[in-house]
Amino acid sequence: MDNLTVFTEFLLMDVTASRALQVLQGVLFLVIYLGALTGNLVTVTVIMTDSRLHSPMYFFISNMALLDLGSISVVVPRAIMDSTMGTNTISQAECAAQIFLYVVFAAVEFALLVVMSYDRYVAICHPLHYGLIITPSLCSQATAGSWASGLVYSAVHTGALFRLPFTKTNVIQQYFCDIPQILRISSSDIQFSEFVIIALSVCLASVCFAFMFVSYVNIFSTVLKTCSVEARNKAISTCTPQLTILLLFLISGAVAVLGPTANKPSLKNLLTAMFYTTVPPFVNPIIYCLRNREINDALGRMLNKCLGFSVKNVLAKMKISSINEM
Repeated sequence: MDNLTVFTEFLLMDVTASRALQVLQGVLFLVIYLGALTGNLVTVTVIMTDSRLHSPMYFFISNMALLDLGSISVVVPRAIMDSTMGTNTISQAECAAQIFLYVVFAAVEFALLVVMSYDRYVAICHPLHYGLIITPSLCSQATAGSWASGLVYSAVHTGALFRLPFTKTNVIQQYFCDIPQILRISSSDIQFSEFVIIALSVCLASVCFAFMFVSYVNIFSTVLKTCSVEARNKAISTCTPQLTILLLFLISGAVAVLGPTANKPSLKNLLTAMFYTTVPPFVNPIIYCLRNREINDALGRMLNKCLGFSVKNVLAKMKISSINEM
């Protein structure tokens, strides 16, 4: 044991030694982050300011937007700083905090997707009882329960990963602290305990997947039986964005968990990690705005109101200046 080296900081992946390419990588991360920041903040603002969107479904959507904003903020700003400044070290405490927060946001988002599938199931399959079942208190309790379960799961997961010191190596072949990379450099005891936690997580996630699958099967079977074309289109417009985001979440999660763990830096490894860490938060607001008619209409009303207010201000200033000149 005296000859073992205990690492207290990690070296992150450096795909290229070219300074220009590192800066270009930082600029790319910055553009993606600003796009995700703008899209999710606009989604939250539209839902909060438009009284027509003050319903349980849009309450959950605004929470999803905040979760997307949090998950990308855990990883990308640090990557931008490392790329532009040419640094690639991260302390063990910062690494643990990054994993803890990222897992929290991912777990809470998954829990809210389950809640949203139930919300749509009640709204479409039992519309007359919707107001009695999906109450504001139930929405608050479901959101609080999602956060509590995410915090507990992330605490157990992160605690198991960092309960023993790292003695193999401190090189992480990724631009952030990725769980597969931490497992790769951890001891066999850590790997066994993580295997048990992941196995239990897969069992619980399978139950949630089955619940969501049954909910959406009932939803679309009910929609297809609806005689009114307008009601059918409205139901589809509210369900397809959630289903699309669920599929994107599952695909990105499968890429993150089932993808091969890299042993050396590569552009393919970088692009794969960028897909499951940046694409969902960047694309989700676009999906909501394009596929959800009510959010699209509310966004149009907000833009018209802002543009009308700006035009009125310009005209007022021009009128005042013309009066002063006279």
